[in-house]
Parts: sequence; structure tokens; C-alpha cells
Amino acid sequence: MKKKMYTALLGAGALLLFGGNRVFAQIQDEQNVTVTMDLEPVLQLNMNTPDQVDFVFDNIPSYAGGEIKYGATILTVSSTVNWSLYAVGYSTAASGGNLIWDNPVDYGLLTNGNATDKISLGALELHQTGTNPATVVWYTGTCAQDDYSLPFAPILNNAFTGVAGQNNIYFSATPYTYPGTTHKYIAGGTPTVAGAGEVGGSYLLQATFPSDFYYAIDYRIVPGLPVVFPTATKEDDCATVDPNEIVAPKFAQPGFYTMDVKYVLIESD
Repeated sequence: MKKKMYTALLGAGALLLFGGNRVFAQIQDEQNVTVTMDLEPVLQLNMNTPDQVDFVFDNIPSYAGGEIKYGATILTVSSTVNWSLYAVGYSTAASGGNLIWDNPVDYGLLTNGNATDKISLGALELHQTGTNPATVVWYTGTCAQDDYSLPFAPILNNAFTGVAGQNNIYFSATPYTYPGTTHKYIAGGTPTVAGAGEVGGSYLLQATFPSDFYYAIDYRIVPGLPVVFPTATKEDDCATVDPNEIVAPKFAQPGFYTMDVKYVLIESD
């Protein structure tokens, strides 16, 4: 009897060691790879047109009616963040603390005391295609609009017939300080106003033309007869009288004048 029981136990042990229910220890190794993503903000402004616009006034009709340079500047925007776009006039000369056109050359010498070379930067007018697409009300100025989209107003009898300042360029001695809520933007608005900026995107992805990412800028200057620049009676906020307005019997000194227009694309809320 004992011998039979031993044989049975031995058989059961063999099944555990060599049968179909065998269990093996598993060996495992691994290496880790860290994946990072660096999302750099992209603000890209392209100007696909010449960087100099020339106005030459050498006949009576151009003095009286002014000259317009249509589509002289084409701006395209690409951005991964919300953005705003503004134009600002800039020069190195000033009068009474306010910027005026630089005047490197005078033509002739006028000694009657009425000629002046202090011409306001506001004598330059802009017109943009489309309107400012901003959907948040951020503008608190007195102009009828917050951009340069209104057509150039006619000049009759050497007088401006529209809303004074409606197309006059914003100008500042600190051009990289963004304009406040009383000044015009081409697109978007004051960066600190939530939602005033345009959403990110690119002119390359737009199905319509023109789009919120494409702007054509026209320029106009009207010297007038006499040469008092009748459009530059007020600054671009349509409320402040331009401190360098020329009032007859004074008139602008003939000569060569220059100024810069900076287009600044900035991140906005």
C-alpha cells in the first residue's frame, strides 16, 4: 500500500514539473524618450512693394487737387497669435515738441517772413482697403471710424470738406509704443483691450480677396493754393488741432521734405 501511494505522488510531481501548466520568469528592459514641443510665437509682416514713395509737385493742378499714390504699399500678415496692425509717421525734426517733416534742402531763399518749413506729418493721408475687422469695441476717439477706410475727401476752395483728421496718419516720437484708444489702427485695436486683436492666421490660407490679412495702402498729399496743406488741420484723432498747421499768409517753403511711415505688427489680447 505504501509503495502505491509513493508512486502516485511521484506522478503528480512530474506533471507539475513537466506538464502543460509550466510557469517561466519574464525578463524586461526599457529606454525612455522625452518628446518636447516648443511653440514659438510668429508675427510676420511682409511689404511686397518699394520702400520709397515719391510725391513731386511741379504744376498748379497737383498743388490744388493733390496727388494720390494708389496701392503704393501692399501689406500681408501671418501670425500664430492674436495681433494688431497700425501705421505711424516718424521723423527726426520737431517743432514745439511735435514732429514735422525733415527738410534737408530748401529751394531758394525767401526773406519775407511768411515761408515756413514746419510742415506737420499729418499732411500725409492714408487710405486702406476694407475696414478694420476688429469685433470688440475698443475705440474711444471722436472720428467716425477707427481706421483709414473712408475715401479721401474732396478739397474745395482750398478747404477740406470731410471730417478733419479722418485719413491723417497717426504720428509719434515713440513709434514702437502702440497707439491709445483715441487713435486709428489698420486692423485690431489697443493690445491691452481683451478681444480687440485679430485671431491668428495667414494671408496664404485665405479664400477671399482682400482678406483680414491683406491690405493695400493708398497715400495722398494735398499742398493746396496757397500751400498750407488744408487736410492737416487736425490730428488723426479728429479732435486735437494740429500744432503745426500752416495758416495763411504763411505758406510752405519750397524744398525737399521727407518722413518715414512705420507699419508695426504687434501681439494683442
